[in-house]
Amino acid sequence: MSVLKFSGPVLPDGGSRDVYVVDGRVTFEPHPGVSTTARGWLVPGLVDAHNHLGLEDHGAISDAEVEEQALADRDTGALLLRDCGSPTDTRWVHERDDLPRLVRCGRHLARTRRYIRNFGHEVEPDQLVAYAAQQARESDGWIKLVGDWISREAGDLAPSFDVATFTAAIDAAHAEGAKVTAHCFGTDVLQGLLDAGIDCIEHGTGLGAEHIEQMVAGGVALVPTVQQTSKFPQFAADGRDKFPAYSATMDDLYARRRETLLSAHEAGVDLYVGSDGGGASRHGELAGEVEAMVAMGLPQADVIAAASWKARAWLGFDGIEEGASADFVVYDADPRKDLSVLRRPTCVVLRGVVVA
Repeated sequence: MSVLKFSGPVLPDGGSRDVYVVDGRVTFEPHPGVSTTARGWLVPGLVDAHNHLGLEDHGAISDAEVEEQALADRDTGALLLRDCGSPTDTRWVHERDDLPRLVRCGRHLARTRRYIRNFGHEVEPDQLVAYAAQQARESDGWIKLVGDWISREAGDLAPSFDVATFTAAIDAAHAEGAKVTAHCFGTDVLQGLLDAGIDCIEHGTGLGAEHIEQMVAGGVALVPTVQQTSKFPQFAADGRDKFPAYSATMDDLYARRRETLLSAHEAGVDLYVGSDGGGASRHGELAGEVEAMVAMGLPQADVIAAASWKARAWLGFDGIEEGASADFVVYDADPRKDLSVLRRPTCVVLRGVVVA
């Protein structure tokens, strides 16, 4: 029997306890004579709720590169990754006890020639429902739609599909037991997706008061990816000569993104933390997203909750509780008060093993 001992305040309640790990699981039952592995603040494993394990700028990558990305996330305390679209088959990650837990969305579902090449399945409206059902069956309970993207015909952001097509695709995924999220930069796509019963919005810079109210009423989550939306000025600059309307839209969305995010939080929308990490150099940066969200004005304690125990419960995973898998991070201070500790974990425990 393998036994480890950790001591310190346990979040979220903050009460100081001795936490034992017996054969990979948490127990509070004392085991006398066991020396303490680490002391500090014990935080349920962090959650990257918008991760792209297996994605690089050119598309799919090798298994060795996937492993590199996963280890970069793991070693900084991100022990649960919600994939938000990947062209690489990463199902094998489930078989590796030393890699983070993974909730796969499968491939992005996008409109033909209306998304980044080699990233997703690019389909026409009459194909979307079948692809949504297929991805739902092959994923880990989520699928990802590309809600809007630049339309060359319109010269601006535009919904990828009409409302009826989106609705049928969401219904098909729900019928297979999967939830649905969607990439949404602009405003025009939002009402149709919310009316169709979507479960989550990624980015959400186009949200208005009426959308926020509907999200609260329907329990629709938001993953704002503020590090990604900070790139909007560059997106606007890149398109200004060829697509001036698009550039104006991106400038406007960027200008009001802070107000939109704070309004969603104040209204009670369930917010989660997602790095939108793609290539290896962008993995392991969940702390950067937490810092960016706090810099936008969100309460630090709320962001830490959204990056840990709150997100774990949302995705169906336990925190630090009796009988749970021992997936947690030890810090030398309370991250709700000192964000800097997120970049220097004392100890990372995954499936009951000290991995970093």
